[in-house]
Amino acid sequence: MKIGIIKETKCPVDNRVALTPEQIVALQKRYPDVEFLVQRSDIRAYHDDEYAALGIAMADDMSDCDVLFGIKEADISTLIPSKHYVFFGHVAKKQPYNQPLMRAMAQKGISFSDYEYFVDDENVRLCAFGWWAGVVGVYYSFRAYGLKYGKFDLPKPDLKFTLEELLERLADVAHLCGCRVAVTGNGRVSQGAQYVLEHMKAVRLSPADYLSLPERQEKLVYTVLSLSDLVGPSDSSKSFDRADFKKDPSSYVSRFAPFSRHTDLLLSCHFWAPGQPVYLDEELLKDPEMSIRVIGDITCDIKGSIMSTVRSSTHDDPFYDFSLKTMDECPAFSDGDTVTVMAVDTCPNALAIDTSRYFGETLSEHVFPLIIEGRMGDPVMARATILKDGKLTERYEYLKEYAGQ
Repeated sequence: MKIGIIKETKCPVDNRVALTPEQIVALQKRYPDVEFLVQRSDIRAYHDDEYAALGIAMADDMSDCDVLFGIKEADISTLIPSKHYVFFGHVAKKQPYNQPLMRAMAQKGISFSDYEYFVDDENVRLCAFGWWAGVVGVYYSFRAYGLKYGKFDLPKPDLKFTLEELLERLADVAHLCGCRVAVTGNGRVSQGAQYVLEHMKAVRLSPADYLSLPERQEKLVYTVLSLSDLVGPSDSSKSFDRADFKKDPSSYVSRFAPFSRHTDLLLSCHFWAPGQPVYLDEELLKDPEMSIRVIGDITCDIKGSIMSTVRSSTHDDPFYDFSLKTMDECPAFSDGDTVTVMAVDTCPNALAIDTSRYFGETLSEHVFPLIIEGRMGDPVMARATILKDGKLTERYEYLKEYAGQ
């Protein structure tokens, strides 16, 4: 078997990689009969020379590889027929913008496994960047806060930016961040955000105590809002029930209004799906008591639970403003009554060195053994495989029309 590590071809660019040089060497020792080939790239956080220095084969042409690993979606023009690709596909929810990619893979007889659906028997993801998204999202959000109010200027992350440097930079400005922060959700993204806030020595309060805070704060304080804090049954005589909400979210309404009036910086880290209540809608944005002026929409649901997230942003241009007068986008840090939005949808890429190393470790533990040892029928592998030789697998037959089959 020959395994290829392909260069990233999606725009905007992604600097991460599925395996670091050291991880490839470790896998080669573990599986001496398997060859690894790395496609040359001038954008990768790990330079080509770092792979070559360890004796790893480099090439431009990957057509003799059996399985090809990337991070983000491969450009359609680069797809090689009849190969097995593994990357984040963003197709299983029938995302319109990736329908051409899905149909191209099917037409070319490609097998495709999606990192997002490598899950265990409890449906817990085995290969995910969520925690890192929360970490970087906090950094970018405080960078926006410092620029908006002229308090400090955190540097833009470069290609070799690390978690250690990120934490040091935030620790240096923490004393200038006297504000109220609301973190939504309890998953990995939220946990990453909370990790950074704790490192900044922020004071955590219960939602009830948070709502009793005065408007002005000398210290950095935050609260974490669970789903039960964010929504409630439209029938006030009923109590919150997670299973009921999942079954029929239309019977629930947002309970976010009180927090919008006691928050300066909102970190959106929750899961949201269409049909669920909108937390920050036009009515609430126009509320004169709504105090939020910086939003870090880390999960980046476009026009989803937060109306002011009108588009995603990039690492090169991470911020834009949303006018509370016109209810429309305007340039970042505009004059007037605006909310500054951070909506970078590939936050972990800012820590490409650390996140590549972490991701490669999870792949080496959970994914590569299944593929190399030929255990394609393993439940973990089966759950993640959307296409087999261009045909939808049984689990994903609901994509038939979307895939053009």
